[in-house]
Amino acid sequence: MDETRIWQVVAAERAATADLLAGLSDAQWAHPSLCAGWTVREVAAHLTLGPRMRIGATLGAFARARGSFNRMVDQTARAEARRPSGEIVASLRDIAGSRRLAPGQTLLNCLMDTLVHPQDIRLPLGIERPMPVDAAVAAAADLWRIGFPFHARRRFAGHRLVATDAEWSAGEGAEISGPIEALVMLLAGRTATIPRLTGITA
Repeated sequence: MDETRIWQVVAAERAATADLLAGLSDAQWAHPSLCAGWTVREVAAHLTLGPRMRIGATLGAFARARGSFNRMVDQTARAEARRPSGEIVASLRDIAGSRRLAPGQTLLNCLMDTLVHPQDIRLPLGIERPMPVDAAVAAAADLWRIGFPFHARRRFAGHRLVATDAEWSAGEGAEISGPIEALVMLLAGRTATIPRLTGITA
Protein backbone atom coordinates (compact mmCIF):
# COMPACT_ATOMS: atom_id res chain seq x y z
CA MET A 1 0.00 0.00 0.00
CA ASP A 2 1.72 3.19 -1.13
CA GLU A 3 1.78 6.55 0.61
CA THR A 4 -0.71 8.16 -1.77
CA ARG A 5 -3.28 5.44 -1.14
CA ILE A 6 -2.78 5.66 2.63
CA TRP A 7 -3.48 9.39 2.62
CA GLN A 8 -6.56 8.82 0.45
CA VAL A 9 -7.94 6.36 3.00
CA VAL A 10 -7.12 8.69 5.91
CA ALA A 11 -8.96 11.57 4.23
CA ALA A 12 -11.98 9.40 3.36
CA GLU A 13 -12.25 7.95 6.86
CA ARG A 14 -11.98 11.37 8.51
CA ALA A 15 -14.66 12.79 6.21
CA ALA A 16 -16.97 9.81 6.80
CA THR A 17 -16.51 10.10 10.56
CA ALA A 18 -17.32 13.82 10.44
CA ASP A 19 -20.51 13.00 8.51
CA LEU A 20 -21.41 10.37 11.12
CA LEU A 21 -20.79 12.71 14.05
CA ALA A 22 -22.81 15.50 12.47
CA GLY A 23 -25.90 13.29 12.58
CA LEU A 24 -25.60 12.02 16.15
CA SER A 25 -27.95 12.95 18.95
CA ASP A 26 -26.74 14.36 22.26
CA ALA A 27 -27.32 10.95 23.81
CA GLN A 28 -25.14 9.29 21.19
CA TRP A 29 -22.34 11.82 21.75
CA ALA A 30 -22.45 10.84 25.44
CA HIS A 31 -22.53 7.08 24.74
CA PRO A 32 -19.57 5.02 26.01
CA SER A 33 -17.05 4.19 23.30
CA LEU A 34 -14.74 1.19 23.07
CA CYS A 35 -11.96 3.32 24.59
CA ALA A 36 -12.07 2.78 28.35
CA GLY A 37 -13.31 5.88 30.15
CA TRP A 38 -14.11 7.79 26.95
CA THR A 39 -17.47 8.56 25.45
CA VAL A 40 -18.02 9.12 21.76
CA ARG A 41 -17.24 12.80 22.42
CA GLU A 42 -13.72 12.16 23.73
CA VAL A 43 -12.88 9.82 20.84
CA ALA A 44 -14.17 12.38 18.34
CA ALA A 45 -12.15 15.12 19.99
CA HIS A 46 -9.02 12.97 19.96
CA LEU A 47 -9.41 12.36 16.22
CA THR A 48 -9.16 16.10 15.54
CA LEU A 49 -5.87 16.60 17.37
CA GLY A 50 -3.11 14.82 15.44
CA PRO A 51 -2.52 17.21 12.53
CA ARG A 52 -3.10 20.24 14.78
CA MET A 53 -0.49 19.31 17.40
CA ARG A 54 2.84 21.15 17.24
CA ILE A 55 6.02 20.05 18.92
CA GLY A 56 5.98 22.83 21.51
CA ALA A 57 2.38 22.19 22.52
CA THR A 58 3.01 18.45 22.58
CA LEU A 59 6.01 18.83 24.88
CA GLY A 60 3.95 21.07 27.17
CA ALA A 61 1.12 18.55 27.27
CA PHE A 62 3.63 15.76 27.99
CA ALA A 63 5.05 17.76 30.89
CA ARG A 64 1.58 18.41 32.32
CA ALA A 65 0.94 14.67 32.09
CA ARG A 66 4.09 14.11 34.19
CA GLY A 67 5.80 12.15 31.44
CA SER A 68 2.97 9.69 30.78
CA PHE A 69 2.02 9.29 27.12
CA ASN A 70 -1.32 7.68 27.95
CA ARG A 71 -2.15 10.42 30.45
CA MET A 72 -1.24 13.07 27.88
CA VAL A 73 -3.56 11.50 25.29
CA ASP A 74 -6.38 11.35 27.83
CA GLN A 75 -5.92 14.90 29.06
CA THR A 76 -5.71 16.47 25.61
CA ALA A 77 -8.80 14.58 24.42
CA ARG A 78 -10.82 15.61 27.46
CA ALA A 79 -9.80 19.24 27.09
CA GLU A 80 -10.74 19.23 23.41
CA ALA A 81 -14.03 17.43 24.18
CA ARG A 82 -15.25 20.47 26.11
CA ARG A 83 -15.80 22.24 22.80
CA PRO A 84 -19.32 22.24 21.29
CA SER A 85 -20.14 19.25 19.12
CA GLY A 86 -20.40 21.38 16.00
CA GLU A 87 -16.88 22.72 16.50
CA ILE A 88 -15.49 19.21 16.91
CA VAL A 89 -17.16 18.14 13.66
CA ALA A 90 -15.87 21.25 11.88
CA SER A 91 -12.33 20.59 13.12
CA LEU A 92 -12.46 17.03 11.82
CA ARG A 93 -13.67 18.24 8.44
CA ASP A 94 -10.90 20.85 8.37
CA ILE A 95 -8.15 18.29 8.90
CA ALA A 96 -9.64 15.57 6.66
CA GLY A 97 -7.21 16.23 3.82
CA SER A 98 -4.26 17.24 5.98
CA ARG A 99 -1.01 15.36 5.48
CA ARG A 100 0.54 16.61 8.70
CA LEU A 101 1.40 13.95 11.27
CA ALA A 102 1.40 14.43 15.02
CA PRO A 103 4.88 14.79 16.54
CA GLY A 104 6.50 11.35 16.70
CA GLN A 105 3.73 9.69 14.68
CA THR A 106 4.39 7.57 11.60
CA LEU A 107 2.09 7.46 8.60
CA LEU A 108 1.07 3.88 9.41
CA ASN A 109 0.32 4.90 13.01
CA CYS A 110 -1.92 7.62 11.59
CA LEU A 111 -3.67 5.12 9.31
CA MET A 112 -4.28 2.74 12.21
CA ASP A 113 -5.70 5.53 14.40
CA THR A 114 -7.96 6.65 11.58
CA LEU A 115 -9.31 3.13 11.08
CA VAL A 116 -9.64 2.01 14.69
CA HIS A 117 -11.06 5.06 16.46
CA PRO A 118 -14.09 5.45 14.18
CA GLN A 119 -14.91 1.82 15.00
CA ASP A 120 -14.57 2.74 18.68
CA ILE A 121 -17.48 5.07 17.99
CA ARG A 122 -19.47 3.04 15.48
CA LEU A 123 -19.52 -0.41 17.08
CA PRO A 124 -21.11 0.65 20.39
CA LEU A 125 -23.70 2.67 18.45
CA GLY A 126 -24.47 -0.24 16.11
CA ILE A 127 -23.45 1.74 13.01
CA GLU A 128 -21.50 -0.24 10.43
CA ARG A 129 -18.78 0.95 8.06
CA PRO A 130 -16.31 -1.69 6.85
CA MET A 131 -12.62 -0.86 6.88
CA PRO A 132 -11.01 -0.81 3.41
CA VAL A 133 -9.36 -4.22 3.21
CA ASP A 134 -6.00 -3.03 1.87
CA ALA A 135 -5.78 -0.39 4.60
CA ALA A 136 -6.75 -2.89 7.27
CA VAL A 137 -3.98 -5.24 6.11
CA ALA A 138 -1.42 -2.43 6.35
CA ALA A 139 -2.70 -1.48 9.82
CA ALA A 140 -2.62 -5.09 11.03
CA ALA A 141 0.97 -5.49 9.87
CA ASP A 142 1.98 -2.29 11.67
CA LEU A 143 0.15 -3.26 14.86
CA TRP A 144 1.96 -6.60 14.83
CA ARG A 145 5.33 -4.93 14.20
CA ILE A 146 5.23 -2.20 16.85
CA GLY A 147 5.47 -2.76 20.58
CA PHE A 148 4.08 0.16 22.59
CA PRO A 149 1.27 0.77 23.29
CA PHE A 150 -0.50 -2.45 22.23
CA HIS A 151 2.26 -5.11 22.51
CA ALA A 152 0.34 -7.42 20.17
CA ARG A 153 3.16 -9.92 19.63
CA ARG A 154 3.54 -10.36 23.37
CA ARG A 155 -0.20 -10.62 23.98
CA PHE A 156 -0.65 -13.22 21.24
CA ALA A 157 2.55 -15.20 21.70
CA GLY A 158 1.83 -18.81 20.82
CA HIS A 159 -0.90 -17.91 18.34
CA ARG A 160 -1.15 -17.51 14.60
CA LEU A 161 -3.56 -14.82 13.45
CA VAL A 162 -5.08 -15.42 10.02
CA ALA A 163 -7.37 -13.15 8.01
CA THR A 164 -10.15 -15.00 6.21
CA ASP A 165 -10.89 -12.20 3.73
CA ALA A 166 -7.38 -10.97 2.92
CA GLU A 167 -3.87 -12.29 2.48
CA TRP A 168 -2.49 -11.57 5.94
CA SER A 169 -1.26 -13.71 8.79
CA ALA A 170 1.21 -13.34 11.64
CA GLY A 171 2.63 -15.39 14.49
CA GLU A 172 2.96 -19.11 15.11
CA GLY A 173 0.80 -21.49 17.12
CA ALA A 174 -2.91 -21.97 17.79
CA GLU A 175 -4.93 -20.25 15.10
CA ILE A 176 -7.16 -17.21 15.60
CA SER A 177 -8.98 -16.36 12.39
CA GLY A 178 -11.60 -14.01 11.05
CA PRO A 179 -12.14 -10.84 9.01
CA ILE A 180 -9.13 -8.56 8.79
CA GLU A 181 -10.97 -5.63 10.37
CA ALA A 182 -11.89 -7.79 13.38
CA LEU A 183 -8.23 -8.76 13.73
CA VAL A 184 -7.16 -5.11 13.54
CA MET A 185 -9.45 -4.25 16.43
CA LEU A 186 -8.17 -7.25 18.40
CA LEU A 187 -4.55 -6.26 17.82
CA ALA A 188 -5.42 -2.75 18.97
CA GLY A 189 -6.65 -4.12 22.29
CA ARG A 190 -10.39 -4.12 21.61
CA THR A 191 -12.51 -7.14 22.50
CA ALA A 192 -15.75 -6.09 20.79
CA THR A 193 -14.96 -8.01 17.59
CA ILE A 194 -14.03 -11.28 19.32
CA PRO A 195 -17.46 -12.80 18.46
CA ARG A 196 -16.46 -12.48 14.79
CA LEU A 197 -13.29 -14.51 15.34
CA THR A 198 -12.66 -18.22 15.80
CA GLY A 199 -10.05 -19.66 18.14
CA ILE A 200 -10.51 -17.04 20.85
CA THR A 201 -13.11 -16.28 23.50
CA ALA A 202 -13.69 -13.09 25.47
